[in-house]
Amino acid sequence: MSLIYINGKYFKPKEARISVFDLGFTRAYAAFDFLRTYNGKPFYLKEHLNRLLNSAKIIGLKHQYNLKFLENIVFKAFEKSKLKEASIRIYLTGGESKDFLTLSKANLIIIVTPIKNLSEYLYEKGGKLITKTCERILPQAKTTVYTEGLKYLQEAKKRGAIEVLLISLDKKILECTTSNIFVVFNKKLVTPRNNILLGITRKVVINLAKKVKISVIERDVYLKEIRNADEVFITATNKEILPIVEIDNYKISDKQIGEITKRLREEFKKFVNNY
Repeated sequence: MSLIYINGKYFKPKEARISVFDLGFTRAYAAFDFLRTYNGKPFYLKEHLNRLLNSAKIIGLKHQYNLKFLENIVFKAFEKSKLKEASIRIYLTGGESKDFLTLSKANLIIIVTPIKNLSEYLYEKGGKLITKTCERILPQAKTTVYTEGLKYLQEAKKRGAIEVLLISLDKKILECTTSNIFVVFNKKLVTPRNNILLGITRKVVINLAKKVKISVIERDVYLKEIRNADEVFITATNKEILPIVEIDNYKISDKQIGEITKRLREEFKKFVNNY
């Protein structure tokens, strides 16, 4: 069942309550992270929690929690949910503020829900991206500020796209709203590194690529380079490795999924099955 933890107490979804004066609600002032389980184990939990703590630090959100406490409480919340596998979202909010500006005691919220997998058709045929010029505020921090992302995702859905690729003012590829992007040029795997959120799945894929002797280059990638791409895929906790065969109206390699993408998907599956 879905389960929600708030500041030491556990609730069913319909019973969970938080103050409307919380800065996470009134000012979108909150850090969060998102992970899932494989084989009943939270995947790369320490890495996700360290990123959460770093996000809070970047946005200046003070709290009383440390890595060990958060680890224990995530395990306990997952256990209490009695789910075989789960999606786990962890939030640190700015706390209740009657003047809507002054920080108070941070709230810790953990939401444990069943996993919702994407359609297998997307992995077999590949997905589409649309592009938007957008540079996130404090991109190295994972926060609840998703206004532009949610707006653009509505448009993406109408245009038959799975995600939105964000482009900088100087036409560099950054990241998608909830994913990182990889591009294959001449059998080399290339991915942006600057001014993005460094995803945990991104890190796993880079390590797997190096393990199987696929060259990995982290550098700026310009939108105009996409026309020279042999393959494109995106990575995220809820997407794993998702092939991309179309960006706006440009088709990548005649919409054929490439061999490097297929190889890395196989390696990723083996890795998580043995996690």
